[in-house]
Amino acid sequence: MNNLLSHIENPYDLRKLAPNELPQLAEELRQYIIDIVSQKEGHLGASLGVVELTIALHYVFDTPNDCLVWDVGHQAYGHKILTERRTQFPTYREKGGISGFPKRSESKYDTFGVGHSSTSISAALGMALAAQIKGEFDKNHIAIIGDASIASGMAFEALNHAGVTNANVLVILNDNSMGIDPSVGAFKEYLTAIKSGKNPIENNVIKSLNFDYTGPIDGHDLEALVTELKRLKETKGPKFLHIITTKGKGLAYAEEDQLTYHAPGKFDKLTGKLIRDENENPAPKFQDVFGHTLVELATTNEKIVGITPAMPSGSSLKYMMEAFPERAFDVGIAEQHAVTLAAGMAAQNLVVFCNIYSTFMQRAYDQVIHDVALQNLPVIFCLDRAGFVGEDGATHHGLFDIAYLSCIPNMFIYAPLNEIDLRNILYTASLGLQHPIAIRYPRGKGTITNWKLPFEKIEIGKIRTLKEGKKYAVISTGTISNTVENALIKSDSPENFAHYHLGWIKPIDEEQLHHIFTKFSIVVTVEEGVLSGGMGNTINTFASKNNYKNKIINCGVPDTFIEHGTVKQLFEEVKLDTESFIKIFNNLNHD
Repeated sequence: MNNLLSHIENPYDLRKLAPNELPQLAEELRQYIIDIVSQKEGHLGASLGVVELTIALHYVFDTPNDCLVWDVGHQAYGHKILTERRTQFPTYREKGGISGFPKRSESKYDTFGVGHSSTSISAALGMALAAQIKGEFDKNHIAIIGDASIASGMAFEALNHAGVTNANVLVILNDNSMGIDPSVGAFKEYLTAIKSGKNPIENNVIKSLNFDYTGPIDGHDLEALVTELKRLKETKGPKFLHIITTKGKGLAYAEEDQLTYHAPGKFDKLTGKLIRDENENPAPKFQDVFGHTLVELATTNEKIVGITPAMPSGSSLKYMMEAFPERAFDVGIAEQHAVTLAAGMAAQNLVVFCNIYSTFMQRAYDQVIHDVALQNLPVIFCLDRAGFVGEDGATHHGLFDIAYLSCIPNMFIYAPLNEIDLRNILYTASLGLQHPIAIRYPRGKGTITNWKLPFEKIEIGKIRTLKEGKKYAVISTGTISNTVENALIKSDSPENFAHYHLGWIKPIDEEQLHHIFTKFSIVVTVEEGVLSGGMGNTINTFASKNNYKNKIINCGVPDTFIEHGTVKQLFEEVKLDTESFIKIFNNLNHD
């Protein structure tokens, strides 16, 4: 057989194929994705599941004139390959390569940038209404959303609005009963009933919202997809197509273990065996320190409960869900609900650990202020993936939480130094605080294998001295303090530098800061977060308020969005790596 994929640069080439050639193209596209992802890391299962849909959409619709919006975006690898990026695809998620998510600045076919869930319907509706205003009545606007994302409140808000417009918008529900973890909730059960035929069409909630509803149909049947999409292309107003797909389709082990092969890392494409580095760091992931510690605390405190919005595996709340299923809750992709649910439980004197990725906490900002902090409810927010996350890039870095939480009254913020420190702050918070607290910790592994030590209570609001020094002070927060310590050891005159760990970003230890600013003429602050509004900014404000004239050097992330790359590369880019710190310290010594 002739290789079809190698001759397709864009959808115009795709549309030259005969309908009976499309299944062969699907096979080639699926294999190409497997070939590349198996050698690298990335989102495998979601993109395999929509290969036929991706081909059908670009075959039927006049993209990029017709606008496709891929919800979350980790299902868009096939889309990228078919839209002038086939030869670039092996560079995805690499520094300087293409993004792992749709990105407007990367391609005219990426009509909307995505990375967080449930935005597609709102964006597509906005585009459709804009087309009406501009008199472009023949344009189509298509949102492709997974069932885990459609259960989010934002998706329902958009459906509610779209149903009372005549906007030319098509919502395609890619129903595979999976997000990263299995989908949860009553709406998932409703969709299951539709698929099984137990819910008659006249009871269809989507139809009742004034959508032209079709489905469910087989999302891997190219002929059926093309036929139905052609019909919908000529149908005006809000439309809804419900398709059934299998996550990981075409790769047996990915179909059987959809959780593992959502983003498996490197693997043997023939056997499915995951490829592990023989020299892999034996220390635990921070998420596992959280998960196992929470189970240990919950064993002796029956008031402890855990909440996560759709990330039980990623956050390791799964351990508590297994040990205490009645006290651990996966609420689906619903960060706002998760926060206010936690507030309601805290109002009834439960000890609530609400685990949300730092970047996803941004989606629940009003709830943190209005429902938690304003009422001073002692919810314990555990912000996983704080700092750089690497190859997922700008949509997923947790670089803003210090800045956006520091300004909220009543909010405590703590950044642990290491695994033991994380374990102890979880313990300290479980004993009962008078305020809400956000505990921020990074993605990936630490360095300590013997971390399950007896609990020690951490004194609130105190700076910890890591190293005494003669001339200069370094104040760092969180796990980047270990990089600083390593740089100090390698610097020309380490005895000149005192090093302080400011675990408590709020409340700030003013007594110790007065000591530092009185003793040292130069103070260096270091944080793995944005400088604007960050920890260093807090130190600057303290110095200004108290009329200190010391020279302050702030090290952190500049006022720009940082794109994808390895964590090591990103630290080097923003000069938060060991070598950059050594240069700063040596320059001070030589001044």
